[in-house]
Amino acid sequence: MKKIISVLVFAAIVSVAAFAQEKKDKNPDWREKVRAEQVAFITSELGLTESEAQKFWPVYNDIQAKRRDAYKESFEAMRALEEGLEKDGDTGKLLDKYMIAKGKISELENESVKKYSTVLPKEKVAKLMLSEERFRQNQIGKMRGGQGGPQFGGPQGGPNNKAFPGAPKGGKHSHRQQEQAAE
Repeated sequence: MKKIISVLVFAAIVSVAAFAQEKKDKNPDWREKVRAEQVAFITSELGLTESEAQKFWPVYNDIQAKRRDAYKESFEAMRALEEGLEKDGDTGKLLDKYMIAKGKISELENESVKKYSTVLPKEKVAKLMLSEERFRQNQIGKMRGGQGGPQFGGPQGGPNNKAFPGAPKGGKHSHRQQEQAAE
């Protein structure tokens, strides 16, 4: 038990220290809190040893920084494409730029698995991929006012969503089409 706690504390310190330099965000305390939660969640899910944690977190933090940059580039390309469509701009070039940005994200994900595999066994790399997704779903659930996604005992999504009575009940209709149908 002491070993797990010491690994969690070490991982949290390493992660928070790595991200503490990022003061560009409007609300860095909020981001640091989420990152600390993520570190604790991933460390717990993976069952990292102290040795593994020392090797893993620097690699993870580096990949996370690259991931943020790639998603920012993708988002900017998407915005430019949206504006191009509204203004009848050169959508061909803008679409190409957007697809290149999306491709970089995919390449980064493949690269990250290779890098993680140099410091962790494949089983823990697989657990990491699933842990990141579960953490993301948990955060989305919290934002919706619940306790996390279905795997955390939080609100269920989907066609029979009792947790959100006003939510769409499934199907392929847009929100606007559903409002029109209700009138």
